[in-house]
Amino acid sequence: MTRKRRPQRRANIPAPQQLPPAANPQLTAAILDIVDTQLRDRTPPETSETFERLIGLGYTLEGARQLLAHVVVREIFTVMARGESYDAARFVAALRRLPALPDAEMDE
Repeated sequence: MTRKRRPQRRANIPAPQQLPPAANPQLTAAILDIVDTQLRDRTPPETSETFERLIGLGYTLEGARQLLAHVVVREIFTVMARGESYDAARFVAALRRLPALPDAEMDE
C-alpha cells in the first residue's frame, strides 16, 4: 500500500499585485523630517526617549526612525480622519507602545 503525499504548505506571501504601492518619496522625506526635528529639539521628549529605547532593543537608527515615523503618520491620519485636534497624550501613548504598531487603534 502506498501512502498519499500531503501537499506542501506554501508560505503566505502576497502576490506582487497585492503589495502596497511604493511610498511617495517626497512624503516619506517630509515625515522623516518631522521625526528628525522632534529628535533634535526633543519635543516631545518622549520621542527621543523612545528612539533611545528602540536602539537599546536592537533596532537600527533607520529602523527606529521609521517606527517613530509610523506613529507620526498615524497621528496625522487620525486628526484628519476624525477632524480632531492633535492629541499629545495619544501621541505619547503610541510612542510608549512601540515597537508594537498603533494600527489597531484606528479600529476602536
